[in-house]
Amino acid sequence: MIPALLFGAGAGAGLWLLLTWALPPAPALSDRLAQLSSQPPATPILRAADAAWVRSWGRIFVPGLRMLGLPGATIEADLRVTGRGVDTHLASKALLAVAGLLAPWLLHALLAVGGFSLGVEVPLLTGLMIAAVGFLTPDLDVRAKATRLRREFRDVLSAFLDLVWITLAGGAGVEAALGDAAAVGNGPAFAKIRCALHAAQLTRTTPWNTLRQLGEELDIAELSELAASISLAGTEGARVRASLAAKAQALRTHQVTDAEADAQAATERMALPVTLLFLGFLGFIAYPAVIQVLNGL
Repeated sequence: MIPALLFGAGAGAGLWLLLTWALPPAPALSDRLAQLSSQPPATPILRAADAAWVRSWGRIFVPGLRMLGLPGATIEADLRVTGRGVDTHLASKALLAVAGLLAPWLLHALLAVGGFSLGVEVPLLTGLMIAAVGFLTPDLDVRAKATRLRREFRDVLSAFLDLVWITLAGGAGVEAALGDAAAVGNGPAFAKIRCALHAAQLTRTTPWNTLRQLGEELDIAELSELAASISLAGTEGARVRASLAAKAQALRTHQVTDAEADAQAATERMALPVTLLFLGFLGFIAYPAVIQVLNGL
């Protein structure tokens, strides 16, 4: 009964995904009116292109997963940091889940050809577990990469702040200081900052507004705080060189703290294999004595 129910649920989910892709539901009238009355969203600064294989292999699953509310606001911010498209991410989740669901059945078929049979329950339960792992693996991978890239961005931001306040001390204006500081550096973080400044030039907006938008898109609070500090200099003429220098110093202090925490965690991880080796050595020494005692009982 349980395999039949699971097969029925899987078939129903597949048919629902196919119908969602073929006949997308019409939006409600309230949603249309809310779209007309609301202001148009700001054009994102960073855009990620989806992989070509998504359009051919994964587009069937994307509409259904989007209806479920995936990938979520947090994962979307992580995807913008890593530069991966949302459709690519959803298609990866779906294809890995399908592959994990079918892999045990292929192995079961090969074993059946060789004369071995494991029954229906073993490949079914194994396939469900592998499918769940495959469905969650892209999220874990994106979160780990986004955390690493955000840390690297904060490291670059401290150098960018130093360049900005040095350029301001040399008599340059705010916009010129931002452009010159962004043009000096290399790497993905400086490329994103240059993209934001270029977007400000194309849209004829202030650079601190685009930097604030970039900080919100990437979920980096330090960049939004930097934009707020620079806006004071651009709109009210405030002298922010000392504030930028203090922010750069605070970021470097935070970097040192994170490095010390990582080193301490690495030291603790190194102690675990040594402890296990010591316990194994004690077991190796005590084994003959334990065997003698047990045989003497």
